[in-house]
Formats: sequence, structure tokens, C-alpha cells
Amino acid sequence: MCACQSIDKYFYLRYYKIMAKNMNFDTHTGCVAVIGGGAAGMACALRLARGGRKTVLIERGDRLGKKLSATGNGQGNVTNTDISPAHYRTDDPARLSRILSRYGTEEIVGFLESMGGIFLADGRGRVYPASRQASAVTDLFRGALAKCGADVLTGVHVRSVTYDGKFTLMWDGGQMCADAVVLAAGGKAAPAFGTDGSAYALARAFGHTVTPLSPALVPLKCDPALVRGLKGIRIDGALRLVRGGETLFSGRGDILFADGGVSGDLIFRASSYAQKGDVLELDLLPDVSPEKLQTVFQKTGSLLCVLPNGLARMLAREDEVCERIKRFLLPVTGDFGFARAQVTRGGIPLGETDEGLQSLLRRGLYFAGEILHADGDCGGYNLHWAFASGLCVADAIGGKA
Repeated sequence: MCACQSIDKYFYLRYYKIMAKNMNFDTHTGCVAVIGGGAAGMACALRLARGGRKTVLIERGDRLGKKLSATGNGQGNVTNTDISPAHYRTDDPARLSRILSRYGTEEIVGFLESMGGIFLADGRGRVYPASRQASAVTDLFRGALAKCGADVLTGVHVRSVTYDGKFTLMWDGGQMCADAVVLAAGGKAAPAFGTDGSAYALARAFGHTVTPLSPALVPLKCDPALVRGLKGIRIDGALRLVRGGETLFSGRGDILFADGGVSGDLIFRASSYAQKGDVLELDLLPDVSPEKLQTVFQKTGSLLCVLPNGLARMLAREDEVCERIKRFLLPVTGDFGFARAQVTRGGIPLGETDEGLQSLLRRGLYFAGEILHADGDCGGYNLHWAFASGLCVADAIGGKA
């Protein structure tokens, strides 16, 4: 057996040691139950287990890290070199700022590299694994959790959490007790990964509130007639998001035309500020001056080698072609909802937690990740918050905060 086969055998034996739903943990003195096997939950559980704390990580899906494995278009954009509160929206900016100051880019990259791998920033500050494989980041976590002795329950949907001197977690056919509970079960976005918003009920049972929820980092809708025939065309463009003559957002990046709307990295970034009635002003050729564009079109009457063919054919039939290329207007009619969103805006208010993200209403109850009211821009900011908040909770429980 080669070395890699030996490692794989050890990993899978340990990872699937606890997997059955019909199990009862009647006594777990000193145990911390982490509900949610995403980025925040895995980071928290790993830090706790490495510190010698008895930890059980509970995931409702059949395996850990499904959403993490899809992040950054599958390339794993885990953080950004420009981490600051300006890139986030939350009910308590001061609290979020203090957490980010303790768990910045260097700390998060150091934590990730402690499991193995190399992480590098691109020209826009987005940090990826050198392999550009998000699934490999998930595999790092799975292997590290197995080696440090954390117990993992998969296929377990926690239905209720109660407290009577200790926490009791109930699921279909099983239960367990714990001294502390971490809710890291995500928000409402991307339900295909198991985040359907049901975890908020666990917090509400302890008296917590939930701020209004809405999809963020989501494709935007427009009049289908304005983008008909353009599905699948991708460009590197510039954008201004305008409301009542005021520019709310501007930037440059990837724009992907879709059925009835637009998607892509730049659109996700703009969606954090957009609402129905706003206008997207697209520059389809930001590196070409209007004068040069006009000269070329007057000379040839063609947009071949200027724009992708489908876009060129559509615009070549219209009046004021060059103006349309430099100012392609798309009024926003809505978004594509939680099913297509990457992140949830809103959640458990940070103001209902302490500096270690422990509930102010029930000691021993903690929150981490997207379940909290803190969402960031596109570019690694939301995964950074997941890791930072997970480590913050683990350090608070371990007395290191």
C-alpha cells in the first residue's frame, strides 16, 4: 500500500467513526456541540479539538463542507488581503471591527496553512489555495478534524436545543447533552447546500431575535428583452449602479449574461447595494475609448473582434451603437432569490452577543458564521468572517479570547 492510500484509509475510518443517526450521548461532561459542518463550524471545532476540548461536530448533510467546496467558482477564495469593516454590513460595526482586528488575513491564512497547503493572493487581493481547488480546502479540514480527535456526526438534523442545567440536543432518533453549544448552521442562502434558514428557530427558542433576511451576492434581474439571446456571454466590463442620479457602486470585473438578468463577480459585488428600480450602467469595453470605438465602427460597420459575437450581432442592429457599448443600461427589476444567492443578509444581531459571540441571553450558547447578522462583499470576505467568527468562539470557550 502506498503512503497516500494509508492516509486515506486512516482518514475515512476516523471521519466516519460516528455517523449513525440513532445514537444517544447521555453524558458528555465538558463537551462542546458545534451544529453546522460548514466553514465556521469546522474552524471552530478544529480549534477546540486541537486545544484538547471534547468536541462533537454535527452536520445535517451527508458530508462536511459542501458549500465551502463550491466557493470562488470552485477555486476556493478563502479571504482577502484587504480585510476591513468597510467591506461588511452588520448591526454592530464596532463589534465586528474588533473581531476582524484580532483575526485578520495573516491569522486566517496561518490557521489554514497549519493544516497544510499554500495560499496565495491574486492581483485583486483575493486569497486562494495555490491549487485553485476549493474542495481541497475542505479535504484539509476533514483530515485535520480526524487527526485531532473531533467526533463528527453527519446526516443529523438537530431539531431542538434546550437547557436545564446542561444543553440537550434532539434529532430524529437520537440526542446528546453538552456543556456548550455553537450554532454555526448557516443562513438561508443556497438551500441546495442544506442552509434553509431552519437554524434560526434554535436561536429563537432562547429568546433571540432575527433581523430581516434578504439574499446577498445574488444575480440581478432585468427586462428579459434587454438580454435576450445573450445567455452565456461573459465579458470583463465596468459598471455603475445608479439610483436617482446617485452612484451607489462602481467597479470592474466579470459580467455574465443570463436568462432574464446578469450574473458574475461584478454583479455579485453590486448586488449588495442594489434594489428594484436602480439602473446598471455597463461599459462593455472599458479599455477602449469612445473615439477609437467610433473610428473602428465607422470604418468597418462591424463589431467583429470587438465584442463577443452574440453581443456584437445584437448591438450592430441598433442606433447609437458606440454609445450603447459604453453605456449599456439595464434597469434592475429584482434578484434571483435565496436559491441563487451566495450569502444571507441579516440574522442573529451581533448586539445580542458578547465579545466572544456568546449569547447574552443564555450562557454557553454561541454563534458563528452566516447565522449572524454580518455579511461581506464578494471577494473572500464572507469566508473570512466564517473562519474568524469560528475561531473567535473557540478561543472564547477555551479561555484564550
